[in-house]
Amino acid sequence: MNTSYLSLGSNQKFPERQLRSAIKALKKLPRTNVIKISSLYWTKPWGLTVQQDFCNAVVKLTTTLDPLSLLKHCQLIEIKLGRIRKRRWGPRVIDIDIILFENVLINTEKLTIPHPLFKLRDFVLMPLEEITSNDFIRSLKST
Repeated sequence: MNTSYLSLGSNQKFPERQLRSAIKALKKLPRTNVIKISSLYWTKPWGLTVQQDFCNAVVKLTTTLDPLSLLKHCQLIEIKLGRIRKRRWGPRVIDIDIILFENVLINTEKLTIPHPLFKLRDFVLMPLEEITSNDFIRSLKST
């Protein structure tokens, strides 16, 4: 089983409900177990700042899915929950990003792991710190 961390965010259509729905859908993925779920964090938008605050969380899971299959499942969950990709860093019903996937490094047009901006985003780091060890976070920040 591979360990992966996903970042979830929403700032439209009852964001807390959207995150709970996404987590429920993640729990139903094939060959996947949700191990830990962070608390929900309300944060200011990043990138495009003139929009509603976001509700964010991080989920730790184990899976035998490969990274691209996991991405496909996450994107299907986003579509099912009503996400329409309009504007980069704009408002969204749900966003699910693969932050880390085991010790895998991927840099393709479809997927980059580790997520290239996660170390700059408190809305990822705060919930990630909650569900991992401080040593783990320190090691990530130093690389």
